[in-house]
Amino acid sequence: MSLSADLQRALTSVAATPRLLVTSDFDGTLAPIVNNPADARPLSAAADALTALAALPQTASALISGRALEVLRALSGLPEAVHLVGSHGAEFTSGFGHDIDTALLQRITDELNTIAAGRPGVTVETKPASVALHVRNASPEDGAAALAAARTAAAGWDAQLTEGKAVLEFAVIQTDKGEAVDILRQTENATAVVFFGDDVTDEKAFARLRGDDVGVKVGPGDSLARYRVDAPEDVAAALDHLLAARRGG
Repeated sequence: MSLSADLQRALTSVAATPRLLVTSDFDGTLAPIVNNPADARPLSAAADALTALAALPQTASALISGRALEVLRALSGLPEAVHLVGSHGAEFTSGFGHDIDTALLQRITDELNTIAAGRPGVTVETKPASVALHVRNASPEDGAAALAAARTAAAGWDAQLTEGKAVLEFAVIQTDKGEAVDILRQTENATAVVFFGDDVTDEKAFARLRGDDVGVKVGPGDSLARYRVDAPEDVAAALDHLLAARRGG
């Protein structure tokens, strides 16, 4: 694996900022995509680098994921020094910023379970503030039919729709990874931010980057990010490069 010269220069430059915030998505970025979401684990090199960055002076690191916060905590195995933000930026360790409509959450869960029934590989994941319909392990026909049925059903829900890779997620509170980046930036008084992400949900974070910030898209697809790498292994290499530069080495 190799990082482009442009990305190496950008990481070396941002490493010199007075107060640095390094943020990353989890699935497909810090952790390779797997068929069973419960099997996802971060690459050890990436996790070690993100943890080491958090231990440096005037430096903070964070994971911002669509996973529920407690699930993200269990799967990532990262220490408390690394900020964890779940539910696409809505769920911080301090809780949610809005009341959760539990009745609507249950209604969406029930209707999505009905849609998934009889379609092998289509699964429903209920989180504290949202419900996700996964079709990654379904046949193309069943997956397309399930997604279409969910979009139709959603017309009757007062829920925020987020589309990802082989997944639709319906949140009963407003969620935005970009807002999470802004909150962390303010909390840490960061003078520059680095964000790694692979999915369409990460574009909201890329859209909030500015000035000397560095956005890195993982994999193919249109993106607002200025830089790109191929796979999670490259994210680990980028974090190592950033860590070495931040240490002054």
